[in-house]
Amino acid sequence: MAAGLVMALGAGSVACASEKKEEEKTFVGASEVCGDVFAGPLAEMVEKVTGDKLFFAKSPKGMERVVAALKEGYESGRPWAAGDALCLLHPKGAAQTDEGGVKFSMYAPQDVEDEGLPAGHELYTMGVQSSVGRSNATIYFECVTPQLKGSDKTPLRIHGSFGRGESDAPDTREYRNLNMTILHAVSLKLVKELGCENNGGLPKVPVLTPK
Repeated sequence: MAAGLVMALGAGSVACASEKKEEEKTFVGASEVCGDVFAGPLAEMVEKVTGDKLFFAKSPKGMERVVAALKEGYESGRPWAAGDALCLLHPKGAAQTDEGGVKFSMYAPQDVEDEGLPAGHELYTMGVQSSVGRSNATIYFECVTPQLKGSDKTPLRIHGSFGRGESDAPDTREYRNLNMTILHAVSLKLVKELGCENNGGLPKVPVLTPK
């Protein structure tokens, strides 16, 4: 009887250890959530604006999917394309609806002609158009690249967005600038993958100036 109890307890300990190890693989910090998308100082920024330290681990191939989707959209000849998510941020213990992250798509020319912005948003000066709000940031820019035939005459139009999901972070200039800084840095990584000339018109250091 005692031996059976010891074996059962031992099996339970192994199961708990296995579950803990599996959880460690499933949830990771911002520096690992989608490969190295947020590596370095970006990881701390993401954790600061989201208010979370652990996120559901996602595939590190987000950049590959975004590049492929943008190229396919451009080559289709359509004025816009849905693109793809580069990295989704789903915090540990959060509701299914609490999901932020970075996404890129191909925008139509008229998308930046409308000066109307959602309530609480303000224009910044980077790219063709950029704006920031309490919980997100958006940027529009153009890419001329030898990877896409004809882009020297008709550039690939890219729309990037970052959302921090549900967060108790305050609505201050510091946090708005963090939203834009994160999006700008990831956009530069995309620009490098696409081989965009002149960084797609984006500065190497983010210009955090409201219009």
